[in-house]
Amino acid sequence: MRVNEKLLKPLTETKYLTTENADRYRSIIRIFYLEYEKLNYWMYQEDVFEELKEDPYFQEYTWEQCQQDLSSLVNWGNLATIQDTKKVSTIEEFKNKKFRYQLTEYSVEIERMVVRLENLFIEGSSLEPTLLERIRIHLSEMENLSEMDDEHIHGWWEDLNNDFKRLNQNYQDYMRDLNSIKAEELMKTKEFLVFKDRLIEYLRSFVKSLQVNVSKIEKLLTNVSDDMVQMFLKRIIQYELSIPRIDVEIKEEQIRDKIRGRWESIYNWFLGKGANGSEASKVFDTTNEIIRKITRYAVRISEQSSNGANRREEYARLAHMFFQCDSIESAHRLSASVFGVEKPLHLKGEIRRDTESINSGVYDEKAKEFIVMPRVRNYREKSQRAGIVERTAEKRKMREKNLRELEAQQKLLRSYVKESRLEFASLPVIEPYVRDVFLMWLSKALERKDKRAKTEDGRNFYIEQSSGEDACVIQCTDGKFQMPNYVIIFEEE
Repeated sequence: MRVNEKLLKPLTETKYLTTENADRYRSIIRIFYLEYEKLNYWMYQEDVFEELKEDPYFQEYTWEQCQQDLSSLVNWGNLATIQDTKKVSTIEEFKNKKFRYQLTEYSVEIERMVVRLENLFIEGSSLEPTLLERIRIHLSEMENLSEMDDEHIHGWWEDLNNDFKRLNQNYQDYMRDLNSIKAEELMKTKEFLVFKDRLIEYLRSFVKSLQVNVSKIEKLLTNVSDDMVQMFLKRIIQYELSIPRIDVEIKEEQIRDKIRGRWESIYNWFLGKGANGSEASKVFDTTNEIIRKITRYAVRISEQSSNGANRREEYARLAHMFFQCDSIESAHRLSASVFGVEKPLHLKGEIRRDTESINSGVYDEKAKEFIVMPRVRNYREKSQRAGIVERTAEKRKMREKNLRELEAQQKLLRSYVKESRLEFASLPVIEPYVRDVFLMWLSKALERKDKRAKTEDGRNFYIEQSSGEDACVIQCTDGKFQMPNYVIIFEEE
């Protein structure tokens, strides 16, 4: 992006939206905009004043205020003026400068945007599966673009961009509505079950269209050649530059960046860019997640309804039992049996039962013991004093045992070395720990450039590749594995 003078210039045309007395300025601009939509471009101050006075909100609005507001809007660039001399009948009227007012181009676009923002949630949003099909049809026509003239190619390009833009905007707006707090609250109500099936069917039809069309679109985009893309983009750029425009400076670089950027957006939306997945796959996952969420809410509502129905039967049965009680004492006993102690204390923990029988009662099993710590901030368990135990003899025995085992292991390892050479291809069936020691020696030597290393007992060795077969099979008690035919050669001390 290049920063130019237009970008750095403040837009005074938007000042009427937020400044003091914005209610008056916005109402005046809205009157001009509605007349502009009716192709009535010029208005007099009298017309504006009469239109405002028809609304009760502007009953105290004066002619001088209207004149001041129009002057402010002219100064901000919202209105263009021209002096009307046709209706001047006296010198006094000429001195008063009777003007006609017209909305500027900036003001038309700004007010158009404001109207669209006001109707943003009124218009609503939707998922249109046909848009994907239309995009697929447009892309399938790329092969015939070379035979079309520039005007038809430009029309094809505009249709493709409009469908792609609608697909993006409608999908994002619809997903935003479904993920809103209001939608979340609605999904938790019973009324949601009425149109749950229709909503899921609607979303599934969109997912089905995604599955059918996206794969075909990906194939079309993958098969199109770069030369073909460059050809029709160049012709679209040339056509855009050939359109005559008044008071608008169009640079070829801006047109080129805009058109190429739109094509890259379409391409990346379906095929992705680099390590990032395509937007189409994200849309697919998001829509499926919405369907799963709707289903979860519906199941939860159904379970709550069924539980409520079962509880109603239970409560009716209990009410009948209480009704049959002869006295208040028997009702109290029944209440204790049904509802239990009023404020029971519960002990929670990992309690392991001696039996898994569901028929075993509380008194049939052994009592559990719980150690309850006092809830005191500075509480600590009392430490018990104990003397140092003499374990010198045990340590000596353990050390002698470890030395004997280590010596036996070293003796076993040395038994596989013949004439200072350990050939893996000639090894007999070996134990797993012997294999691990040999492989550890190999890895230590192979990590160095000179392929030399030292064993735990200080013996130096180096690695050579056998001149025979390239690989060998090592037989172990827990299986066999294949490895390069290495030879470990120990150096004489």
